[in-house]
Amino acid sequence: MKSLWGGRFSEKQDDFFFSFNASFRFDVRLAEVDIIGSIAYARGLARCRIFNETELTKVVSGLEELLQRVRKEPAWLEANLSSGYEDVHSFVEMELTKLVGDLGKRLHTGRSRNDQVATDLRLYLREAIDRTLCSITDLQDSLLKQAETHDQVVMPGYTHMQKAQPVLFSHYMLSFYEMLKRDTQRLKDCRKRVNIMPLGSGALAGNSLSIDREVLAKDLGFEGITANSLDATSDRDFALEFLSSASIAMMHLSRLAEDLILYCSDEFRFVRMGDQVSTGSSLMPQKKNPDALELIRGKAGRSFGNLMTLLTVMKGLPSCYNKDMQEDKESLFDSIDTWQISLKVMKLVIDTLTLHPETMLREAHKGYMNATDLADYYVAKGLAFREAHHLVGEIVLHAIKQGQTLNDLPLGEYQRFHAETDAEVYRAVALESVLNKKASLGGTAPDRVRDALKQARSDLKL
Repeated sequence: MKSLWGGRFSEKQDDFFFSFNASFRFDVRLAEVDIIGSIAYARGLARCRIFNETELTKVVSGLEELLQRVRKEPAWLEANLSSGYEDVHSFVEMELTKLVGDLGKRLHTGRSRNDQVATDLRLYLREAIDRTLCSITDLQDSLLKQAETHDQVVMPGYTHMQKAQPVLFSHYMLSFYEMLKRDTQRLKDCRKRVNIMPLGSGALAGNSLSIDREVLAKDLGFEGITANSLDATSDRDFALEFLSSASIAMMHLSRLAEDLILYCSDEFRFVRMGDQVSTGSSLMPQKKNPDALELIRGKAGRSFGNLMTLLTVMKGLPSCYNKDMQEDKESLFDSIDTWQISLKVMKLVIDTLTLHPETMLREAHKGYMNATDLADYYVAKGLAFREAHHLVGEIVLHAIKQGQTLNDLPLGEYQRFHAETDAEVYRAVALESVLNKKASLGGTAPDRVRDALKQARSDLKL
């Protein structure tokens, strides 16, 4: 058992409780940022005359040696998981002490594991956010490439999972680009609150050495420092905000996954999944299963659970740090990993996706999806929209009974319902016209979608 405390106790800690209490098996991934934070803190201690220049050089040199070993020797770090360390902080301090002797024991002067771990989490999460933002951009690029390649492909749009109105496939791809854009905005905004430094807050009451926290923050790349030591050591809002952002983003990926699972089925046949992201059946030789998408859909629930876990941990805690907060890490780490791998897998899915444009176009002609445009035609004839809506409903019912589309229904049949119907009705319900009329900003008209694609591509390069 290797811990940073013990003098107050007269009996040995129970081995079983030690394993229950220890966090090193999962907070080991904070080793790198813990060392980086310790280097900055050692320099802060030197400014407070806890270390002289010679001692500081030795301590920093030892920490840098430890940092390189952590980065380059994962097997060594893995081996230390069974060495009896309580947590990553005891690991770093004791390994440093092996390198520099008793100087290592002075590193923790004025510092608590409470402000230390809060700082570590923010440093780690800041880097994770930057990696995630890159992965989101990569997926957005893949969506745009599919949209640009198939900018003329028409597909049915659905509401209530029923054919509604025709849209361009590129417009559909852009809808998920926009969702990811909001994910990016949320994450960037979250990063601002992550990038505030709690180091120097001590256990709860502040640092007794008058350490210069603003210089510490600058050394570690933080944009500011926390204003209240009580709040700083027990704040996990930044982690909750990240978990919330991850949950919303995973919901977006899950919705895309659900669509594509449907669209690659025999019932739709709009797209074909790449073999690279599909699996087969151990029993049925004909099967090709969209497991990549199903796993992403399933992992969304996992992310939601992580958010609820930390919310539940935090909701009943009294002020200041409590050991319950050790439960923040596994949920946070899991959501980071889940989000990042899901983004990369979804990118692979999109990159290897094959379209069946002819099937999409054929289905876009079905389902009376031009009925609203027929109503608009009658509105132009002077009918109130509600009257036109009812009239077109009757025409659609008649066409269904006749087994005809609105494009094929004879003019005389139209005139039975409204005497002033003329041949322009066929122009009004033609697929090209239906698309072109959706020319409001954000609509699916080809010119609008073309402009939106250019804007999206431009934004992505910024």
